[in-house]
Amino acid sequence: MRATPRRRPRRRFVPAHAYNAGMIPWLRPGDDFPPIGRALREPNGLLAAGGDLSVARLVDAYRRGIFPWFSDGQPILWWSPDPRMVLVPGELKVSRSLGKRLKRRDFEVRADTAFGAVVRACAAPRAGQPGTWITPGMVEAYEALHRAGHAHCVETWIDGDLAGGLYGVALGRAFFGESMFARVTDASKIALAHLARQLARWRYGLIDCQMATAHLARLGAREIPRAQFMRRLAELVNYPGGPGAWRLDDDLPH
Repeated sequence: MRATPRRRPRRRFVPAHAYNAGMIPWLRPGDDFPPIGRALREPNGLLAAGGDLSVARLVDAYRRGIFPWFSDGQPILWWSPDPRMVLVPGELKVSRSLGKRLKRRDFEVRADTAFGAVVRACAAPRAGQPGTWITPGMVEAYEALHRAGHAHCVETWIDGDLAGGLYGVALGRAFFGESMFARVTDASKIALAHLARQLARWRYGLIDCQMATAHLARLGAREIPRAQFMRRLAELVNYPGGPGAWRLDDDLPH
């Protein structure tokens, strides 16, 4: 997940001329996204600027393999990198230490009971990282997606406190990871393990991690060509199943 499993890797500075001098198109209200084949190679995947963060725009973007990523002081920037980092739910690698923690069951895992709290925890400042890409506008946009039944969270609770979690967007049988946080060691990984096992049971085809990190690779994610990702995505997002709140199965394996 871009932010998923911690936060998106630091991207290179995007100079203003990239979106002010015609290197990428500027989206006006009602404009369609350009074909993803027009995305820049440097910075990798930058496709367009402008537009809005409405529910309809965001759903359309994810269906096309596009996601927003920008910082305060920048316009909305839209990305579709090549290659793409993905995790097949059934291929999650659970380390020995995480496996032991999962078996202890000294936690509770829930879905969609504290979405706003999870997003705001992901947006909170972290040691050694200046600022956040989860701007107030992004928080509002994904809360609207959640109310519409498209965005979901998985939460790890320990001793009655929210200890970690993740959130993302689900369309058909594809999950697009956005961000994770942990206030207690392994709390975000516990949430990811339960997400992966639930999605495997629901026959989801992939978790889109968007940007490559060594941390994701250790968990079993891998990079694939964007063309391959798009072929798979075109199939997965068209599976039936309307939006709605999630509930995790009680008998997920530990």
